[in-house]
Amino acid sequence: MKKKILITVKTYPTIYVDQADEIVCTVGIDEDGNLIRIFPIPFRKLYFDQKYTKYQWVEMDLVKNSKDFRPESYKPRDIENLNFIKILNKIDTKNNWQIRKDIVLKNVCFDIAKLTEEAKSDKKYTSLAVFKPTEIIDFKITPAMREWNNKQKAALLQQNIFENKNSTEIVKKLPYKFSYVFKDINGKKCTLMNEDWELGALYWKCLKKYNEDEEAACSDVKKKYWDDFALTKDLYFFLGTTKKHHFARNPFIIIGTFHPKKEPQFRLDF
Repeated sequence: MKKKILITVKTYPTIYVDQADEIVCTVGIDEDGNLIRIFPIPFRKLYFDQKYTKYQWVEMDLVKNSKDFRPESYKPRDIENLNFIKILNKIDTKNNWQIRKDIVLKNVCFDIAKLTEEAKSDKKYTSLAVFKPTEIIDFKITPAMREWNNKQKAALLQQNIFENKNSTEIVKKLPYKFSYVFKDINGKKCTLMNEDWELGALYWKCLKKYNEDEEAACSDVKKKYWDDFALTKDLYFFLGTTKKHHFARNPFIIIGTFHPKKEPQFRLDF
């Protein structure tokens, strides 16, 4: 089926052993307002005119991903030719993201426990949501593994990716985990990792800017995601589960942010 989708999320590329390739998870909203996951997409291998950006409408011929029980999961019907995407118009940020808000904020979740319950219910298996934290407490940066593991490297070697000079350079693994600590509408405190591509790209950009000074790079990332997004913006999270950890105690991760400016609060005194 051909679907028009507004792209809202691209996760940081990772290496999937079963795909033996570097894969990006893309999430968007269709014309009926439904969140939809498109996976797998070898984004960095796409032709230049196929590389969509966030808040851009695209058209793809999609089929339900039969290997994924999550109801929002689809895949391109003909992914092998790397020419399966029709790029359409992009939505701008005029009037404080108003058109984007009209699409993205139609169905916002506030209760993390209810959302987790829906994820594990065999009647829903909800795996994507737009979530509004009631209070944002912290933005944490913690060390992570610095290299892809041996299985991931071996999977890529099978594809001769390391040896083929004409192939795309393998994406670098982020050496840190970036997480938000927040409370939901019931005061439940959560810590969720943020795996948005833009966050990872910002880290590498800052690292280059500061001549490989990781502390300075992390400081700049925190300025953006804490000083700016958390403290000055009307911040929402795009949440998603991973197939592997969908039934874990806390199955969701942050896969993207939605951050228009805060609307002024008008006070009427009588």
